[in-house]
Amino acid sequence: MRRLNMTWLLAFAVAGFLASGWAEAEDKKADWKPLMDGKTLTGWHPVGDGKWTVEEGTFVGRANNEKLYGLLVSDRVFRDFTVRFKFKCLSGDSGFYIRTLIQEPEKANGMQVQVGRTKSGVGGIYESYGRRWVSKPSDELEKSYTRDDEWNEMVIAAHGGDITVSVNGVKSAELKDDPSRPEGHFALQMHAGCVMDVRFKDIEICEGAK
Repeated sequence: MRRLNMTWLLAFAVAGFLASGWAEAEDKKADWKPLMDGKTLTGWHPVGDGKWTVEEGTFVGRANNEKLYGLLVSDRVFRDFTVRFKFKCLSGDSGFYIRTLIQEPEKANGMQVQVGRTKSGVGGIYESYGRRWVSKPSDELEKSYTRDDEWNEMVIAAHGGDITVSVNGVKSAELKDDPSRPEGHFALQMHAGCVMDVRFKDIEICEGAK
């Protein structure tokens, strides 16, 4: 019996190793491209209030009860993609906009994936100047994956009308056949009317079909 148990344990270990190797190989095969150079704001431009800087390879947004939203907007427009990044929100309320239409001085019209602290709906999807919350995690689910004052990893996949979001490996929101805008800019948000300190790093994209 002991020999049989050891055989099963060995089989499970080998299967786990092979699965891990397969996942790593698939990730390497994906054509991930950086959307930040870690030194400058190249590829992005600020809109509205607040100040965006680059510190130790990280986009840092700071503001002090500004009247206008502060946005860091991608120069490019994106359509179908998977984008991943790490974020840390030390104070205030933030978001990562996708497929967004920018109307200056600081209006971002489109889908915002919530970035912030626990109880703010982290990982949920909010349509700005539209339907508002279209997919919001429960408080219990949000608490299970959000790490306040630490780095969190978010992955957003948008292909046609299907959008999924995961935070730290946990699915937080999903839309199927959604009628929202099919393409637009990315934008990082600093919310108006509060003290802001939010950080984004390691922003990468894999474009195209699933």
